[in-house]
Amino acid sequence: MQAGGKIEDGESPVGALRRELREEIGLVLAADDDARHLGRYSAPAANEPGHTVEAEIFHVRMRHAPATRSEIEEAVWVDHVAATALPLAPLTRDHILPLSRAL
Repeated sequence: MQAGGKIEDGESPVGALRRELREEIGLVLAADDDARHLGRYSAPAANEPGHTVEAEIFHVRMRHAPATRSEIEEAVWVDHVAATALPLAPLTRDHILPLSRAL
């Protein structure tokens, strides 16, 4: 799973991204254009059978080492090659990894 969460009422997708990254890994984006929107994707929810997750996906380059915060119990930072050996959520496996390879 990636850092992220639900878009709140009245919030833009990039606004939600900024808030969630700050809350979950302490990353502060200097400007909205620090995040490149890659598209909106959907996939079966990993932990909720019969449900679908829809996600706005962004590409962000970090200038600091992220650190887990309040909502994150554990984190592992890997490249797309190492990620293929991990048990991945369908959204990550089917959409995010192919996008990362293309970048």
